[in-house]
Amino acid sequence: MAEAADSQGMGPSPARRWLRRTAALLVGAPLIAGLLSGTAAGTAAHAAEAAAPDRAAAGSRTVQVTLDSMSPSAPVKSDTLTISGTVTNTGKQAVTSAHVGLRVGQRLTGRTAIDEASQRGAFAPGVDPAEVDDKFTVKFPKLAPGISRDFTLSVPVSKLGLGGDGVYQLGVSLSGQTASQQYDQVLGIQRTFLPWQPEAVDGKKSQLTYMWPLMSSTHLTAQTGSDEQQTPVFADDALAAELAPGGRLERMVSLGSQLPVTWVIDPDLLATVDAMTRNYRVKSGDSDVPGTNQDVAKQWLGELEDAVQGKKVVAVPFADPDLASLAHRGKEVSGSLSHLQGATEVAEKTVETILHVTPSVDFAWPVQGAVDPSIVDVATSAGAHNVIARSDSLRETNNLSYSPSAARPIGGGTTAVVSDARLSTAFEGDMSRSGNSTPAIQEFLAQTLAITLQDTEKQRSVVVAPQRMPSASQAQTMASAIRALSAQRWTEPLDLTAAATAKPDARATARVPGSSSYPGSLRKQELPVQAFQDMKSTQGTLDKFKVILTAPDRVVTPFGNAINREMSTSWRDDREGAVIYRAGVQSYLDGLTGEVRLIQKSTATMSGRSATLAVTVQNQLVQPVGNLVLRLEPSNPSRLKVTTNEDANGGQPVKIDGGHSQSVKFTATANANGPVQVTARLYTQDGTPYGDPMEFTVKVSEITPTVMLVIAGGVLLLVLAGIRMYTQRKRSTARKAAGETGEGDGAEADGGDDPEQPSDPTPDTGPESGASPGTGEKVEH
Repeated sequence: MAEAADSQGMGPSPARRWLRRTAALLVGAPLIAGLLSGTAAGTAAHAAEAAAPDRAAAGSRTVQVTLDSMSPSAPVKSDTLTISGTVTNTGKQAVTSAHVGLRVGQRLTGRTAIDEASQRGAFAPGVDPAEVDDKFTVKFPKLAPGISRDFTLSVPVSKLGLGGDGVYQLGVSLSGQTASQQYDQVLGIQRTFLPWQPEAVDGKKSQLTYMWPLMSSTHLTAQTGSDEQQTPVFADDALAAELAPGGRLERMVSLGSQLPVTWVIDPDLLATVDAMTRNYRVKSGDSDVPGTNQDVAKQWLGELEDAVQGKKVVAVPFADPDLASLAHRGKEVSGSLSHLQGATEVAEKTVETILHVTPSVDFAWPVQGAVDPSIVDVATSAGAHNVIARSDSLRETNNLSYSPSAARPIGGGTTAVVSDARLSTAFEGDMSRSGNSTPAIQEFLAQTLAITLQDTEKQRSVVVAPQRMPSASQAQTMASAIRALSAQRWTEPLDLTAAATAKPDARATARVPGSSSYPGSLRKQELPVQAFQDMKSTQGTLDKFKVILTAPDRVVTPFGNAINREMSTSWRDDREGAVIYRAGVQSYLDGLTGEVRLIQKSTATMSGRSATLAVTVQNQLVQPVGNLVLRLEPSNPSRLKVTTNEDANGGQPVKIDGGHSQSVKFTATANANGPVQVTARLYTQDGTPYGDPMEFTVKVSEITPTVMLVIAGGVLLLVLAGIRMYTQRKRSTARKAAGETGEGDGAEADGGDDPEQPSDPTPDTGPESGASPGTGEKVEH
């Protein structure tokens, strides 16, 4: 009590003053202790230790005491308490005449007393109790520097001097001597708690709900193979290690299957593991390689399906979106909240399809249960009526002497299910060391008993919402605590849905704290506004793309899920990874939209007033595309006009099978010669531009009127010449026929009466005469 009073600023008590005077007289205590024997020596040593608390505290850190196990965790009268651990000399001097003993303190009154006891450090004379009978000690003649020794203490519970029901603090200490301090002193101590309730609770038990989360970080990309089966592509194969025996998720399923817990599952994890059960690929540098862990994925899913049958299953929205980030940053970007609605809708279907159970989708779980009005508004915007908060966020303001039930109506038909902060954070940190896990289990049990003993006339529900992704060692520690608790008499299990509908305590706080109360440390981890702008951009690209697809679900589903993953709470621990993931989703989607494109066209030449222009559209997707219109837009319509039979505005419908190209033709009419720039561009049927435009030049070589007259004149001359030649040939033939007739009649043909036929007075003297008979024929032709 003197120690306590002094620590509270009340000044030294008479006992403290007496101890200080004793210390002044015992400056030579080590020497005196060496000369004294028996009880006198021990009394003097303890007096010196008590008179110099600072020195005692320093000495009590010379040896590190670790508690590795405590069995049973909550004993009854007939049990023997067994505590095992290790002592390690961390000092520079050897410890001699050492022994390990057990100290049992007074019963602690209430949860605050447990909190204070757990924070005690070095041995505190007058506060820490004396050892139990020295018959139950473990002795070490010598403990050299840096050396560790194991110990096991076994003490019948009947020898512990326990009183009524409650929580008792235990201390396991090592006492001994060093060369510089040759008297018995406590050189190291480790404390823990002993929940003591040997008989059934005389009253009502606490109803305990333990949430058992199955969640993981994002592993599946938006990318799928170019084959018809859409083979999924994983960013890495790390998930396989979590699913394999001994892995984090394997431990969660194996341990949870034997516990009275409520499964809280992210459907994205199920969808990702389900994708692993078939052919999948894993990124490796700039390429990807076949995945090989199908059997591991199948086994894990099978074990999980068996584990959840007949159990309560709660599904968070797909990919566990960060509700606080949406509330504080996402609302600034239009369309962000619509993703939460979609993530909630797909959650139930995913769980039913893969696990064949119907989950509850009526719960929203903000990070660490921290809430403010905007978070509650966002959390309930997708239809949830229950928000899992935590007692260090929604704090009690009515000075209750007990911990109220979890359910709190906070207005608008919404219930805040307030988890207990102490219990929910009990197993954070490194639980791979038994020296950490054993005290954590004992404190968890102590706190649950303390809650029940606060008021055994009121049955209250207590909810535990642990960290979202417990490690394998944390899961093991959690399971050990639940198993120890389930065999006790002060609690009984209750599922989360029942806890949410339990009768609320009218005196419990039901006012959601303001936004200024939201922890700054959590706010710093939130997704930035830019993240939601990136999601909006990706969604816009997807909306334009899907309208041209004949099988849009093949694209909409994987990219919709990818956008949900961009909002995942898991990115709080990997902001750089979040940026890379978002960029990867957008880049891949841009690549797919670019598979439907215009093939670059070279310069086209028109050698007349009218011609046909052809533009090629290519579809390298595996599915057909349609709902597209191709338009050609000349830079100078007055010089070049482009029309089609389909659309007076120059548009031509486009439908192309997967892996094919289509040549789209237009009629072009030129009004003047020279080059004209033409822009070809695809549009969706609602007039939205699709893809990049393509430009090419049309060269018009138009024919002038003068040239046309020259050509026409030339043609006319050729025709006239032909006619003349025909007429001459005809006359020549007729004259020749007439000459042959005259020769047959004698002199009468030569002297005919035809006035138009002149006679030829020149006699025909033959060839030698020099007058060719054919000369007259040539002239006539």
